[in-house]
Amino acid sequence: MAKVEIYTWQSCPFCIRAKLLLKRKNIEFIEHEIDGDEKAREKMILRSNGRRTVPQIFINDKGIGGCDELHRLENENKLDLLIK
Repeated sequence: MAKVEIYTWQSCPFCIRAKLLLKRKNIEFIEHEIDGDEKAREKMILRSNGRRTVPQIFINDKGIGGCDELHRLENENKLDLLIK
């Protein structure tokens, strides 16, 4: 199984939506809540090549983008291929 990480803010609707998709598919993930944590936010920005929006999602340490990109992968039947 792939290593999935997601950087989130608690009240972010896109973060919630992305996590719901992962949970619905029974995909285990590591959540990095970065509310008020500037060090964690800077780490996310570095890992995501300068992206500042949340969520930022990584599969096996490769940034795939945010909520829209995650759902696009699912709609194109590519998410399962990345996870396995």
